Amino acid sequence: MTDTGTKTELWPLVHAERAALADDLAELTEEQWETPSLCTGLTVREVLAHVTSGASLTPLRWMIGVIRCRWDFDKQVAMRLAEQMGADGAETLERFRGVVTSTTKPPLPKIAMLGEAIVHAEDIRRPLGLRRDYPIPVLTELAGYYGGSDLVVTAKGRIGGLRLQATDGPFAAGSGPLVSGTTLALIMAMTGRTAYLAELDGEGVPILRERVPAQT
Repeated sequence: MTDTGTKTELWPLVHAERAALADDLAELTEEQWETPSLCTGLTVREVLAHVTSGASLTPLRWMIGVIRCRWDFDKQVAMRLAEQMGADGAETLERFRGVVTSTTKPPLPKIAMLGEAIVHAEDIRRPLGLRRDYPIPVLTELAGYYGGSDLVVTAKGRIGGLRLQATDGPFAAGSGPLVSGTTLALIMAMTGRTAYLAELDGEGVPILRERVPAQT
């Protein structure tokens, strides 16, 4: 399963994760929609709108937005998020459901879209007390991607000089002081989520903790 394969290899996994998230959020109250997410300054509804925007942007629209925002990528993200915010939680969710099976994406590899679907889903689920048992092969593939890339988020650089070892699957990467934990916790720590650091063990955890900022 690699991004260089056919479209059917990764997109069905992305679609499955989006669909599972949509189902998990179906019964949220308006109060729950305003719950702070793991992304600093964003509610769970805003994070969902961000995921919708990512599944709605062609490379051309992405570039037009970047130029419009004068190469301010954070401004571009905020602008596109606002475009997908519904009047309330139900409308925001309906817009997300509309892109569950989308294969539209910005100029990013398909596996980065899988990362968006899983990492941002956890940004939403964890504060709401929701849990999903992600397939370990899918998490292993995603962990390998983040362990070797700084595209979109700084992950490879964050774990430099550390040895990561999953306790629930085959993922392993790097060399140096050990950081061990579930594959999901390793992914979330690699992508800067401080909430998962407490789930990790090993002499490398204090080093990683210094490298994980307040979530962006």
